[in-house]
Amino acid sequence: MKPIQILLIEDSPSDALLVKALLTEDPALIITHVPNLAGGLTMLARHEFDAVLSDLGLPDSQGLATFEALQKDAPQLPIVILTIKGDMHTAVAAIQGGAQDYLPKSELSELLLTRTIRYAIERKRLNRQLQAALEQVNTLSGLLPICGHCKKIRDDKGYWNQIETYIAHHTNVAFSHGICPTCAINTLESESLPVSESLRKAAEFWVSK
Repeated sequence: MKPIQILLIEDSPSDALLVKALLTEDPALIITHVPNLAGGLTMLARHEFDAVLSDLGLPDSQGLATFEALQKDAPQLPIVILTIKGDMHTAVAAIQGGAQDYLPKSELSELLLTRTIRYAIERKRLNRQLQAALEQVNTLSGLLPICGHCKKIRDDKGYWNQIETYIAHHTNVAFSHGICPTCAINTLESESLPVSESLRKAAEFWVSK
């Protein structure tokens, strides 16, 4: 299996050491660390990465401007934001701008960190596929009959298909399914497993949209 290349942008030596220690528990993840935005942008220009994990408060860039610079130079990559207490507003603004997720530094754990990165990569890949599919669907002529309840689409032969089945049939897209924050919470609670505060906040954020 091809290693997953992660670019870590973090100016705090202790925080960077913690993140690297947690991520190195997964041998499939290869970490490249730089302490500032300029170094991160240079690495992105010279090397291929699968995801970016970045603090927003860096020596040469602060707040949302950090994310916007990364998003501009690497729009194809999933970006996960590392946040500190009291900086949730900026993290949510970054998500609204296209970041895949955010992680409070006070809640970091091996499982949470690796799972978040892997899910972010998968969601970004799926988003790219959906965008390509929608661009092709937009070229279809006529009305597209869709059930207002289950969201199935009726094809030309009168059969009702799952939307991913219909899109896959009319395009070259292959779907990979993930799980949204609300469903993740329902699944964890049904199995009497703990739900992190960041997951609940993410669910509340998307429900409010």
